[in-house]
Amino acid sequence: MTSPKAGLPIVTNKPALWLASASPRRRELLAQIGIQADHIHPTDIDETPLAGEKPTALAKRLAQSKAQVAAAVAGPETLVLAADTVVCVGRRILPKAETIDETRDCLNLLSGRAHRVHSGLCLAYQGRTHLRLVSSRVIFKKLTETEINNYLDSGEWQGKAGGYAIQGQAAQFIRCINGSYSNIVGLPLYELSMLLQGIGFQAQNVQGETGK
Repeated sequence: MTSPKAGLPIVTNKPALWLASASPRRRELLAQIGIQADHIHPTDIDETPLAGEKPTALAKRLAQSKAQVAAAVAGPETLVLAADTVVCVGRRILPKAETIDETRDCLNLLSGRAHRVHSGLCLAYQGRTHLRLVSSRVIFKKLTETEINNYLDSGEWQGKAGGYAIQGQAAQFIRCINGSYSNIVGLPLYELSMLLQGIGFQAQNVQGETGK
């Protein structure tokens, strides 16, 4: 077992794990490394970028805010996990697409070029937060109008940052990626495992009943 880092709280008994997200993708990714949250606690915060806020700063701020909001309800002895994913082209932050027009604009912008996916990852435990930023680079092929229309018809873009889901039909648009694949899906698993080990607890030890 990895030794806890100096100054971090040490987990001696298995705490309850709250996931501050309603995303089924994140639950699936947690299950991939043997983790099942004891409770799902989505947070309702304003995700509007601040004036002049960089994409990396936004991802970190939202992840930390979500963790703190959930931790205020859960209590200090509960381990809270929160994450937020931001897709950007340069400094332009793409929305979590809700309409066809919004998604079409995202796809036209991503077509034939590189973009970045940044995830803020935050654990809150015993009154402290532990924050990481993970970034991946993605290159799209040049999309035809037919490909865009077919993807819009699929509906899988709804609520997705940047208007696409790499684990779905949009996989056919991806020429290459540089960095963490699970980060692009919505939760960087390597970095999460390192954060958990840093507070003295192995991923495979976190098991429980999924909350409603």
